[in-house]
Amino acid sequence: MDEAAFIAALRALAPDPAARGLDDDVAVIALGGEHLVLTHDMMVEGVHWLPAQDPADVAWKLVATNLSDLAAKGAAPLGVLLGYGLGGGEERFLAGLAQALAAFDVPLLGGDTVRRAGPAAHGLTALGRATHCPVPTRGGARPGDALWVTGTLGDAMLGFEALREGHAGKAGARDTTRFTRPVPRLAEGRALAPLVGAMMDVSDGLLLDATRMARASGVTLAIDSAACPLPPDLPVARRREALAWGDDYELLFTLPAGTLPPCPATRIGVVQPAGPVPLLLDGACPQGRLGYQHGE
Repeated sequence: MDEAAFIAALRALAPDPAARGLDDDVAVIALGGEHLVLTHDMMVEGVHWLPAQDPADVAWKLVATNLSDLAAKGAAPLGVLLGYGLGGGEERFLAGLAQALAAFDVPLLGGDTVRRAGPAAHGLTALGRATHCPVPTRGGARPGDALWVTGTLGDAMLGFEALREGHAGKAGARDTTRFTRPVPRLAEGRALAPLVGAMMDVSDGLLLDATRMARASGVTLAIDSAACPLPPDLPVARRREALAWGDDYELLFTLPAGTLPPCPATRIGVVQPAGPVPLLLDGACPQGRLGYQHGE
């Protein structure tokens, strides 16, 4: 069973409105006049990081990727719970965890540890407080809206390649921190939350995540690849690859036509009424791989 099929089967077990039909990256629970936003992500050695990577970077990324889900809902972090598999590298992991918690001003509230026998696998649950209601969803894009993205796409892909090839740290080598130590767009998410129609973070590749937003919203998203913000030194032949690679942790969002975002962002497309396909790239249905999916 692949990831999509497994999640589809889980929907029957998640009827509570807080689960949002498992069509979002978070759960949202109303508590009096507040809304609690919860998310959980896992990372596995050899899948999400290279075996030789510094465990301090692994800890940072585990925190950052979960906080990125909160950022996409305009939530302010309240704390995190750690699930950690003991088996080596604990001192460096703790150092990176302390750095991430301090950098993002979020407390560790608890968690669990186990002794592992195979590859390292760690999980983290992040809790946040919604700063705007309704809490943004993937499903709010409307025909006529403009499609925007923060930051740039593809830097993590190039950073990963530099790390894999042993170039990291060498003179003139590409900076690898967009892959090893991403920074969640927390401030941008809070500023955007009152304005957006739909919003999510780009973790599995722009094309795949845009497809998910389109399906959740019941629309077609039309993306102009030439408008997408990519590294200036990225070869033209690799532009399509960068749009499907993932690990960017930027915010993808829609705004009503004529509305400008309150933070730096690039307009990359438009929302159209639902058509035969959920996503158009340069006017056509994109062929080939759209992004990263577990089980492929």
